[in-house]
Amino acid sequence: MKTEEATNIGIITLGPKGILGNHPAPVPQLFHVVEGEGWVRDTDNRKLLIKKGEAVFWEQGEWHETGSDTGLTAVIIQAANLKKPD
Repeated sequence: MKTEEATNIGIITLGPKGILGNHPAPVPQLFHVVEGEGWVRDTDNRKLLIKKGEAVFWEQGEWHETGSDTGLTAVIIQAANLKKPD
């Protein structure tokens, strides 16, 4: 992968009943589940199910929360000029 700017790539693992509390995306962010399943809550307070192979894109400043009843692992990619995939 080649980027022209600082790009953060990380992996997050939530155990059973794990929650990553409500927070704003510091920059545009892609959250891609690579194992397990869980849910995300968006700015409209909708709780949406997400599973292995699915992703969600958060715009900069967009508040969101993630959790899982059974556990999940996700790759998070974030960068100032990251664009929402088509």
